[in-house]
Amino acid sequence: MHTLQPLVHEGYFHIYNRGINGTDLFITPNDYRHFLKLYVKYIDPIARTFAWVLMKNHFHFLVQILPDQEIECMESMKDHENMILLQGKKFNPTRQFSHLFNAHTKRHNIKYNRTGSLFERPFRRIKITDEMYIRNLIFYIHNNPVHHGFTNSIIDYPWSSYPEIISSDLSRTDAYNVLELFNSLSEFLEFHSAKTVHYNPEILIREMEEQ
Repeated sequence: MHTLQPLVHEGYFHIYNRGINGTDLFITPNDYRHFLKLYVKYIDPIARTFAWVLMKNHFHFLVQILPDQEIECMESMKDHENMILLQGKKFNPTRQFSHLFNAHTKRHNIKYNRTGSLFERPFRRIKITDEMYIRNLIFYIHNNPVHHGFTNSIIDYPWSSYPEIISSDLSRTDAYNVLELFNSLSEFLEFHSAKTVHYNPEILIREMEEQ
């Protein structure tokens, strides 16, 4: 049984989930694009993103929750006439992920004339403390489309952080720190092009369950 872990500040987490009963989360390219816009809106204020992939009916993110002092504040209502200024409240990391999934569900249900939950609840998260595990997980996330037969090459799949990282696109992914983990871009590319399996199936595949 999957054990939920709190999203602690400065911790690295593998965040993953799928559509309820195998339901597709993304149907058209615009669905992927809109979800990524929502991701920037809700997750950028509370986490650095090291890797991500969106598949038709599931997703994977590797994030580091920001230190408490770096998380942005959400300002409360200000009543200037009565001189009442309420202090801003810190964004809550777990709640921000829930906002992301709820916002995508609302749009998806309206667009495709459906009702009810879209994602399995609660979303899955696993805290990671080992650097080699992080490197292996980044590979696993980027290789997910190949693993599921959507493409023969990591570079050919558009809905992952791999193209962002190799082009140093900082729009969603912390490419600089990802490459630091691999020491250089050349080592990052070599790691992803290796024919051998980097990750321990007993560790990573177990966490993916049926995915």
